[in-house]
Amino acid sequence: MRKKRDGKLKSFFHALKILFKTPSTYAYLSIIFLIITMTVIVYNVETKTGSGIATKFDSFYFMCVAVFAGYFEYVCESLPGRAAAIILLITGTFFFSYIRGNITAMFVDIQEKKDKGLKTIKDMSGHFIICGWRPGFDKILKTVLKSNPEITTDMIVLINEAPEQIQLLKSHDGFKDLKFVAGDFTDESTLKRAEIKEAERILVISDKSKKYSELEIDSRTVLAVLTIKNLNPALYVVAELMSPKFEKHLKMAHCDEIILMQEYEKNLLATASSGLGYSHVISMLISGNDASSGILIGDIPKEFIGKTYGELKSYESEHREQNGLLIGLLLNSGNFHTRRTEALREAQKNPNISKIIDNLQKVKTLKSNEPILAPSSSYVIPSHAKAIFVRGKAS
Repeated sequence: MRKKRDGKLKSFFHALKILFKTPSTYAYLSIIFLIITMTVIVYNVETKTGSGIATKFDSFYFMCVAVFAGYFEYVCESLPGRAAAIILLITGTFFFSYIRGNITAMFVDIQEKKDKGLKTIKDMSGHFIICGWRPGFDKILKTVLKSNPEITTDMIVLINEAPEQIQLLKSHDGFKDLKFVAGDFTDESTLKRAEIKEAERILVISDKSKKYSELEIDSRTVLAVLTIKNLNPALYVVAELMSPKFEKHLKMAHCDEIILMQEYEKNLLATASSGLGYSHVISMLISGNDASSGILIGDIPKEFIGKTYGELKSYESEHREQNGLLIGLLLNSGNFHTRRTEALREAQKNPNISKIIDNLQKVKTLKSNEPILAPSSSYVIPSHAKAIFVRGKAS
């Protein structure tokens, strides 16, 4: 207790020392002293005249009105009183104009920092973070909002080094509520300013805010995912890569979803070259006009966990036709860290040592969000699986 008290006293005296080293401190003290002196003069000389100032409170009230409001409540009759009153009026006019200017500048500075993304995001949880920037970023945002109808613009936090482009983006009504943090998204302090520990999902896109090479872009993506997973292992992370060379690094970092843009483009070109219209089919599946058409991921009723895929398929066709056509399962859905922790717990519950070792080996090779298309009717549905549907646009 004594050490804490001594530490607080040292901090207090240190703060005083810094305060009295500042020239503005002496200027403020001099103005306060001048105001007090002029108030005393008014009281001493005007109580003997018929100005109406009869008590100390009257002189204090006169000073407050002269300094803060800029006019006289009483008319001083003596020469010293009038001189003191004029000094009070001039001091108040300049002194409080200076204070008002500083307060205004402070609020303008706060707003500028907010617009430039220099402020820390506060009181947010369950938000969606997008790291990086590239041309056509507004289209990415529109697609994100369309695919996630539960997300509103005020729930999205952007992290990148393109403040001018983000300010231009936020000038549009549809994006004015976006939150922005300026800085390098591979840096821990920048991620913390975006309340990374309270976020629910994060998307890392190939960043082209500066003239990075493809190698640098992918290296930064991997570094960002490693840092993010270190700060918040339970966060669902989706990352985009330019080249498949870094895919294994993201898998080692337990990235929940990896998007290989160049591979998708190559495959799309290859299928289109067959002349059978594959590209149109793929486009229809992945770029529906709303979140209720195309490829959809849905929950499986709890009573079907442990039952066969054939039973689920019969149930879906009879009772939940509005979901669309069931085409497969998504295994180990959700966050990798959460699934792996749960799998480890289940593995350790088995009383047989050899079974525990076997289960732990399976945990090591666990793949998050692994799709299985059209499994056999006898396939047993495991826990943490979701259903994959294809649904056309409602007419």
